[in-house]
Amino acid sequence: MQEYKLKRGYKPEMDRIYECLTESFPSEIKEEDGKYVTSYGVLSKIKVWIEGKKLAVDTESDTSVTDDELILDSNKRFRDFLYAATGYTAKERLKQAKKEVSK
Repeated sequence: MQEYKLKRGYKPEMDRIYECLTESFPSEIKEEDGKYVTSYGVLSKIKVWIEGKKLAVDTESDTSVTDDELILDSNKRFRDFLYAATGYTAKERLKQAKKEVSK
């Protein structure tokens, strides 16, 4: 499970997160115990919820998939979702993760 800080102006609201999910992943999104669950491509399970003021994401990958295009598409859509949901690019999220570890 990963937690991501939200950029100023990005509200920790489940409705907004749901919109980001529907834009990024053209698949069925279910709600289980206040968490949104979907799957796409190589990501066999994507679970998303708000914990405190952070976005919490738990993913499971299907390691049997060997189609490079599908893997790249899944990763790109996941990065696009995180950018839309948090407001931070991959580079900025990496910088924040390193900062958290050094505390």
